[in-house]
Amino acid sequence: MAKAFASQGDMTEKTITFDEIGDGLYAFTAEGDPNSGVIIGDDSVMIVEAQATPRLAQKVIDCVRTVTDKPISHLVLTHYHAVRVLGASAYDADQIIMSDVARSMVVERGQEDWDSEFQRFPRLFEGHESIPGLTYPTTTFSDAMTVYLGSRRVDISHIGRAHTAGDAVIHVPDANVLFTGDIVEDHSACYCGDGHFADWGNTLDNIAAFQPDAIAPGRGGALIGSEATTRAIASTRDFVNSTYAPAARVAAKNGTLKDAWDAVREACDPKFADYAIYEHCLPFNVARAYDEARGITHPRIWTDKRDLEMWEQLQG
Repeated sequence: MAKAFASQGDMTEKTITFDEIGDGLYAFTAEGDPNSGVIIGDDSVMIVEAQATPRLAQKVIDCVRTVTDKPISHLVLTHYHAVRVLGASAYDADQIIMSDVARSMVVERGQEDWDSEFQRFPRLFEGHESIPGLTYPTTTFSDAMTVYLGSRRVDISHIGRAHTAGDAVIHVPDANVLFTGDIVEDHSACYCGDGHFADWGNTLDNIAAFQPDAIAPGRGGALIGSEATTRAIASTRDFVNSTYAPAARVAAKNGTLKDAWDAVREACDPKFADYAIYEHCLPFNVARAYDEARGITHPRIWTDKRDLEMWEQLQG
């Protein structure tokens, strides 16, 4: 390779924030690193997103223990990506919840995704030796399910494909707060390498229909108030559309992947170059957009070998 992935050289530790976004609801964020969410019920706690390793998960647990001593009973994983799920064992939760589709993707490509992500972004796997293996849910749902943490209702649903085919969102009705996973980002690049560009906009419409008072996005800061949530939904939509349209135009003319890379950079660099993990996401985003535009509806599996082959094409 001419050079390494941008993420391979990103070894700077990020500052953690732990913001209350509703009564007993918190967003654990870290300057564009994967976020987690916390939902405190009457007698127990639900965590949204596990982090990549048990050691990193402990940082979430440490924050939780500053606000409650209630046990962690539920862990919800919005999708299958390694950086979201492999820290699950640290929580010792009674239930680990995923959509049916997300579980099927663990079976189909979980190990390949782990190997790929570990190669791309080693800093996010601090303490990787503590990972006991792939994370499988104990409980799955097709369209929607409801969990009661005592009297507190938590609705978990699949409202459309976007970041992956099996994305889940978590809504806490008493506070009208949403945990969206990577369907919505804030000043952080969307990772679209396993995404569904044609569906993403409709899924964002479904999120906007909640008219949430706050959103904990997949990456970036907590979004509190309608102005912040509306802005982040709009910027996510712009990012996705600005990535796909140039790649689709190239594909329609039988251009190469490198042509698509150049066209997407021309469209996206002026608007998004300062977004967190932009350079990390871009090659994978272009490759997936180019595939989808050529009729490959089911995202191809990323492997550590395929990553390097794609990157060499783009460098050449």
